[in-house]
Amino acid sequence: MPDPTSFTFKISPAQAEKLRGILEEKSFTFREVPYTLYGAQKQKLTINAYTSGKLLVQGKGAKEFVEFTIEPEIVGEAKVGYDEVLNPEMFQPHLGIDESGKGDFFGPLVIAGVYVDGDLPRQLLDLGVKDSKQITSDKKAIDLADAIKELITLDRFNVIVISPEKYNDLYVKFRNLNSLLAWGHATVIENLLTRWPTCPRALSDKFAHESLIQRALKERGKQILLQQRTKAESDIAVAAASILARAAFLQRLKYLGDRVGFTLPKGASAQVKAVAKEIVSKSGPDALKSVCKFHFKTYLEVVGGNS
Repeated sequence: MPDPTSFTFKISPAQAEKLRGILEEKSFTFREVPYTLYGAQKQKLTINAYTSGKLLVQGKGAKEFVEFTIEPEIVGEAKVGYDEVLNPEMFQPHLGIDESGKGDFFGPLVIAGVYVDGDLPRQLLDLGVKDSKQITSDKKAIDLADAIKELITLDRFNVIVISPEKYNDLYVKFRNLNSLLAWGHATVIENLLTRWPTCPRALSDKFAHESLIQRALKERGKQILLQQRTKAESDIAVAAASILARAAFLQRLKYLGDRVGFTLPKGASAQVKAVAKEIVSKSGPDALKSVCKFHFKTYLEVVGGNS
């Protein structure tokens, strides 16, 4: 597996200035980059110090530069290569669960889970797996999801795609998004436990009390330790699940858009509302209902009393 080639840090103006001096000593070439204090490059390694305080190190040799320069001389903290020491739980057998689409008016709700043990956490890190929210390119998310599936065996992940129509039916049944999410998380956990019954622990991002998922679990899942925490995507299994969920969401969103003849935007913006109005104008409220989550206020704003 190749080393990761992109790293980000939060640094102070004083640290940025200290780094500038080091880069000058190392004969980096400086250049103007938008929104940065400076950009620097040497061969295929680039360093950008942004005015926001973000430091981006990327390119060939990035890992070595971080380990031998950024960590010891700038941030004073060693993390790269010490994941097992700093976060040992991440390298123990467990399930990671995450979802995509819950904040999107158009498209499905997707919930994915990944089981890791042995060398798999390190292999996923080396593959460049990280929280899907940090991946700005849809194509990159889909490509990385494909790479994850190639790396891990089919029985180690589970992805459930809840179409808008099914989602709307379930929302009427549960009458609460958190209850619907808990049901989806529990379903993924149960599906993976049929394959990995000795898995001791499941981790997800915190969206409600653990008891909500616990109540949704069946007999097999009653024995597993459920954990929820904010920013759970820092865990490699949750991060892998987040990428699989996002890729499945993007692919189904495109499929649904092709079906109604529109490019369906993500989120719940003014652009989303405008496209929804076009769909209703062209094909009627039922067409919109087949590609959206109707409990969003956008639906009533667009359809009004015509549903």
